[in-house]
Amino acid sequence: MPNKRKGSVSRRTEQRVVEEDALSQGSNASSTSNMEDEPKIGSGDGANFDLILKELREFRRENKEQFDNIREDINGIAKRMDEAEERIMEAETSIQASEEMLLELAKLQTQVEAKLTDLEGRSRRENIRIHGVVEGAEEGATSVINFVESLLRKGLGIPPTTAFNIERAHRALGVKPPVGAPPRSFVVKFAGYRIKEDILRRAWQARGFDFQGKKVFLDNDYAPEIQKRRKEYTAAKAALREKNIRFQTPFPARLRVHYSEGMVTYNSAQEATEDMVKRGLSVNLVKGHTTLLEQIKQRMWQSYGKKVNKGGMAQMPSFREKLQAFRRQSDDTA
Repeated sequence: MPNKRKGSVSRRTEQRVVEEDALSQGSNASSTSNMEDEPKIGSGDGANFDLILKELREFRRENKEQFDNIREDINGIAKRMDEAEERIMEAETSIQASEEMLLELAKLQTQVEAKLTDLEGRSRRENIRIHGVVEGAEEGATSVINFVESLLRKGLGIPPTTAFNIERAHRALGVKPPVGAPPRSFVVKFAGYRIKEDILRRAWQARGFDFQGKKVFLDNDYAPEIQKRRKEYTAAKAALREKNIRFQTPFPARLRVHYSEGMVTYNSAQEATEDMVKRGLSVNLVKGHTTLLEQIKQRMWQSYGKKVNKGGMAQMPSFREKLQAFRRQSDDTA
């Protein structure tokens, strides 16, 4: 019996040893396969890693240098932009001041011209213009004054007892017109204002008179600027005459029309022709001319901006502020 037990024990022991050997071989095999799956790092791989790190450091250094150069360029551009904005602002301020001075000078010139025209008109208050007398009609008379006096007495029926007191009489200055062209007018200077007004009143009441087959009419001797403005009503007056509409031309250059609906006074030829067209009259529109003062006002610069510099002048916002405002708007939109 003891021998049988020893044999069974030994067999069990051998079996256990066999199983442990099998297990140890399986674990060794699995560890060997795992070791084969893992990457092997040799001396060559370490050199590659060092090269990659070196290149990355070089790339970083180059990028830093480029960014530094870009930053310097941006700072230089910003400085130049600031200088340009400042110079533009100074130029705009100077131009605006010059325009304001020019505007004041234009206003002063307008006032002086108005006063000069008024003084010139006052110096012509005793003068009349005689239009329509044929060129050379005065050549047979002893003097132009005698010719004009005889012309007015016969044409207007003024008795010899009425003294004219003509101081000067002559044709309008200028080159003698060619044959067939309108004749030059006579300029007649009287010694007094009353006799001049009496002769004009008679001529207007008679609506002129005929001389050598031509219609002769009288008018005031206006200053050149007034004559130019009154001449602009020529087309309007022709249309009114065609329709037998009574009108008057008050001083200095207005048109008073007596329509059937009532009286209307126009201050410019453009205003008159536009209203006449609306009323159905056949007349060409007259465009008004812009004065020097109006042209300067139309071309003046306008100042914008909210900031004020040390000199008290309006300052334009800088480009940095514009970009910041744009950035805030973009953020709000997002």
